[in-house]
Amino acid sequence: MSSLKIRLTDEVKQAMRDKASERLGTLRLLMAAIKQKEVDERKDLTDADIVAIIEKQVKQRRESIAAYEQAGRTETAAQETTEMAVLKEFLPQAASDEEVTAAIDAAFATVQAQGITGAPAMGKVMAILKPALAGRADMSALSAKVKARLA
Repeated sequence: MSSLKIRLTDEVKQAMRDKASERLGTLRLLMAAIKQKEVDERKDLTDADIVAIIEKQVKQRRESIAAYEQAGRTETAAQETTEMAVLKEFLPQAASDEEVTAAIDAAFATVQAQGITGAPAMGKVMAILKPALAGRADMSALSAKVKARLA
């Protein structure tokens, strides 16, 4: 069993003891998503796999918040924001702007050394950055920075 999964299980138990129903609900949804992935793939997930699931859940919350705020449903948006905060607790510490910039510089250097420029370079750079910054940086913001640099 991965250390992150053990930590999540402990957090579910603690939320039950604390009678923190909103936190418990969010954690149970996350545990269900993890269990579903394990059943689908017929294997125990690693910490990296679990981080990927958490990232996906955070991205879904972010999109939902934008949609709810646009529709004027502030209460629902606030609930999604709370859930997103709980999920972010289990992601690795976010990369600093300096780390992100350094990673982008290194990825560009690697791609340019291969002689790839223009639009194809975008995919190659993102392929290098995704595993390097997984769970530590917002991939959509990272993509926007790479695209701006290519322009």
